[in-house]
Amino acid sequence: MNHHPVQPQITRRAAYLVMGLVALACCASCGQKTDKGGDPNVTTRGSLEVSAQLVEIRGEFPPNNLYDYVYVLKYKILETHRGKAEGETLLVAQYNPLKPRSEAADPKAKDIGGTLKRFKAGEVHRLALEVPLDDYYMGPMINKYHEESTGPIYWAVWTNRVVR
Repeated sequence: MNHHPVQPQITRRAAYLVMGLVALACCASCGQKTDKGGDPNVTTRGSLEVSAQLVEIRGEFPPNNLYDYVYVLKYKILETHRGKAEGETLLVAQYNPLKPRSEAADPKAKDIGGTLKRFKAGEVHRLALEVPLDDYYMGPMINKYHEESTGPIYWAVWTNRVVR
């Protein structure tokens, strides 16, 4: 009977090495996940494309079972990808904001969408926008910035979440 005490040590070391490499790979992929929100929809739709931080949501979104509406949100531009915006903040009309952007389109607002699931102040979104709003939407609007803003209200064509 031959005993090779070295062989089990090598096998154990190899197993520990493989487990260590797998753990390292998992940690590396978890800690550095970024997504700039770019996709063919956001990069080609609308006349303006920006990455912007949602500054605040004034008030509560009404439930969608009452009526379809747009809610005006305030954004701070971080980067302009296409087009030209007026100023460094934007007022953006989001259609039925309680719905994920992928489910927001309907017969009243056909060509909208995105990857964003819900709106949260402080997050960054990549937006494809159009202006003037009246060319794209005529209906109920909740604008809690009406007294302080003189600039245009942009229509959100596509809204993707940016992960930094």
